[in-house]
Amino acid sequence: MSIRSVRWGSFLPVSYPEHIGKTKGHAVVQAYILIQTEVGKAAAVAGEIKDFQGVLSAEDVTGPYDVIVRAEADNVDQLGKMVVAKIQNVEGITRTLTCPVVHL
Repeated sequence: MSIRSVRWGSFLPVSYPEHIGKTKGHAVVQAYILIQTEVGKAAAVAGEIKDFQGVLSAEDVTGPYDVIVRAEADNVDQLGKMVVAKIQNVEGITRTLTCPVVHL
């Protein structure tokens, strides 16, 4: 698939090492967190979030969202606490959308 064939809102497939998604021998909850920021703040937001515990990656992107974060936590409650207590408190963020990863 070429980049030209990708529609807005779709993502290119990404592969992760086998150990991601398993911590200390048990499965974890993973999610993509889509973030909108104030104008000109995307790089600073991604740079700050990438160092948070549980964050696997944080990239500034183009499109309807400014930053996309891949994160993991031991359970849904911890994931929610990470988003509300840490990520949403980063200066420059205006909105987040958390999309848990499912394996169908």
